[in-house]
Amino acid sequence: MKFEVFAELKYESTVLSTLILNIQPFKTLGQQVLEERFDSSIPLKSYEWYANAGEKRFKVLEVPESKEIVFSYTGIIENNIKTIPARQLDDVQISLMPVSVLPYLNPSRYCQSDKLYKFAFDKFGSINSTFEKVMAIRDWIYENVEYKGGVTSAQTSAFDTVKEQVGVCRDFAHLGVALCRALTIPARYFTGYAYQLIPQDFHACFEVYLGGYWVIIDATKLVPINGLVKIATGFDATDTALASSFGDLIFTSMEVKVSCLDTDFKALDSGSLSQGYVYY
Repeated sequence: MKFEVFAELKYESTVLSTLILNIQPFKTLGQQVLEERFDSSIPLKSYEWYANAGEKRFKVLEVPESKEIVFSYTGIIENNIKTIPARQLDDVQISLMPVSVLPYLNPSRYCQSDKLYKFAFDKFGSINSTFEKVMAIRDWIYENVEYKGGVTSAQTSAFDTVKEQVGVCRDFAHLGVALCRALTIPARYFTGYAYQLIPQDFHACFEVYLGGYWVIIDATKLVPINGLVKIATGFDATDTALASSFGDLIFTSMEVKVSCLDTDFKALDSGSLSQGYVYY
C-alpha cells in the first residue's frame, strides 16, 4: 500500500537553539520511502542522523532566533506488511535471540515491567501460546483502559495506567510493552503515522519479538494495522520522542495528515488469533 504522509510543526525561537525532529518514516525492506521533502520557513543548517539503537531517523536543525518557524515534512511511503501464521510466532529462547533484541527484555523509564510481574503473571501467565498471551494482553488493555485525552501527562507510566485505567495511545503502548516484558517477551514502543485515525495525529502502538519477527500490536484498535507508517521504535516514548529541543524553543502548533494513494485499501483482520503482521 502507498500512503502520503504530512506533518507540520510550528515553533517560536528567542535564542539560537537546536531542534531534533523524529518525524521522517524509517526506511526498511518492508517500508520504502519513495519520495520525501523536508522544508523550513527560514534558511537554516540541518543534518540527518540514524540512531545506533532502535529504528530512528533524526533531522537535527540549528534554529536561529525567529518569531515563528514552520517545519514541514511530506513523504510517499510504500508498505509491505507480511502475514505470519500464529504457529510460527512462539517464544525465542533467550540464548538464541539477536543481541539487538535483548535490551527489550528490560524495564525502562515508562515501562516498569519489574513492578508489573505479579499482575502480568496472575492475568496472563497460564496462557500456553505466547502469541495468544500477547493478544490477551492487547485485549485486556483495550477492554479495561478507557481511551481518553487530556487526563494523563508526559510523565504517566505503565504502572500509573494499570492503577488509573485511563489514557491515550502512548499509555496503551507503554502498558503493552511493560506487561510483555514482565512475561519475558521482548517488546518495544512504536510511533508512526496512522491512516484512518480520527482526529489525525501521530500514533503509538508496540511490537513484540516472536518467532524471529517483530510483530505489530495495537491495543487501541483505532486504526488498521496495515494503515501504519513506522517512524521509530525504541524502549519507550522517551526513546522515540518526535521532537527534542535544546535552547529556548516554544512549540505552538502541529498538523498531521495521512492519505492512502491506493483505491483498493482493505483493513487486515488484526484481531485474528491465527496470524500476526510484520514489516518484512
